[in-house]
Amino acid sequence: MSSATPLITPAFLFNVSANCHRFDGSWSRQGAELDVRHGIPSFRAELDNGPLFGDFRLAWSANGLWIDLRVSGKKQTPWCRETRLEDSDGLSIWLDARNTQGVHRANRFCHRFAFLPQGAGRLLDEPCAKLVSIARAKEHPKPVADGQLKVYSEKRIDGYLLRAFIPGEAITGYDPVEHSRIGFSYAVIDRELGWQSYTLGPEYPFTSDPTLWGSLSLVD
Repeated sequence: MSSATPLITPAFLFNVSANCHRFDGSWSRQGAELDVRHGIPSFRAELDNGPLFGDFRLAWSANGLWIDLRVSGKKQTPWCRETRLEDSDGLSIWLDARNTQGVHRANRFCHRFAFLPQGAGRLLDEPCAKLVSIARAKEHPKPVADGQLKVYSEKRIDGYLLRAFIPGEAITGYDPVEHSRIGFSYAVIDRELGWQSYTLGPEYPFTSDPTLWGSLSLVD
């Protein structure tokens, strides 16, 4: 008997969570390099054989969240446009600063941040970082000023390096002491390689439904 394709991905059946470790470094001209203990898994890759082409690392501090991503295995240049964030290659992170479970429509503590390795500037060769509206949201977080998000990128022969910093002031409700567990999801989106994601693939509406996100525990 041939094995049947499951109707529901295994990642859908679990309330996934990972540890996010502290980082007390600082931002430099080349961003901030995180070490291996800051690695965040792709449960979709582990449970459902989803794509895995990025080394994604995330850390927290009292000042905000730190991102370090290395994408490899590419043969094509990333396609990125600051004016077409939804269509671009890059990294998206979804955050719920209060981990409000069971709410299908985003509230003011829910955010989506998009980071592109290029696509900004006159020659479209500069990285960009934006707060993106979440579809069907009941409320929206406070606006993020231009330049408030930090981002750095490097081209590599088979991909790119992307580093970013989200200051706590840009995350509505960010309080890692009082709220050390946050709602979380991520996706490294690539036209050539697919979607490397935290829990679910693009066939599920996790981009707009916080109940389909996982969580992170902010640990020392």
